[in-house]
Amino acid sequence: MNILINGGTRGIGKETALYLSENRDNHVIVTGRDEDDLGKMALSGTHNNISSIAIDLSLVDDYAVSFREQVYNRFSIIDILINNAGMLINKEFMQFRNEEARLLMETNFFGPAAMIRLLKPLMKRGTHIVNIASMGGFQGSSKYSGLSYYSCSKAALVCLTECLAAEFNQDEIIVNCLALGSVQTEMFNEAFPGFRAPVEAKDMGLYIGDFAVNGKKFFNGKILPVAFSNP
Repeated sequence: MNILINGGTRGIGKETALYLSENRDNHVIVTGRDEDDLGKMALSGTHNNISSIAIDLSLVDDYAVSFREQVYNRFSIIDILINNAGMLINKEFMQFRNEEARLLMETNFFGPAAMIRLLKPLMKRGTHIVNIASMGGFQGSSKYSGLSYYSCSKAALVCLTECLAAEFNQDEIIVNCLALGSVQTEMFNEAFPGFRAPVEAKDMGLYIGDFAVNGKKFFNGKILPVAFSNP
């Protein structure tokens, strides 16, 4: 399978990419902002089947032409797209600057949405788009001080999932969203300093990888909470 993972150089995205690369028939592209981390990922595949593309999702328009060319040169079709890239700024609502709020929305919502538009021509019947959101963006879940804009950006991705599942239904492209709870990552440490999550990134990466491959058989347009605890 041809798989693209946005935000695949650290934490959950990295572990998902490594797990999926264990199948020698899979070809995995990971994206990220850090060239060094991308280079390391390209050398980490079990079967030399991970490659990388540098992109900053908050500036997706600046990268769009180059990104599209690089993907289209490697893939003729895309079987799985995992939108995992994300950014968190932990700050009281009244202390936020507009540019910080826009940065979160560009990275967590507009960027992934643009990726889907760019890659849609490569998608076929049965392609699975998996958007990675947060319990913070899941309606009715516990909310936390300092995470207002982050949670809202993930809620937008949740809603986009439901909209695209309907819009892409005629093409038989499957769109689902996993709303993650507490996972021990750098981003989680930024949100909840000193708190230890009950789930490790490697375990969540395995779950997401399995879901990306098999979840389309059972779900479409669904927002699925994956949370042992929150936080």
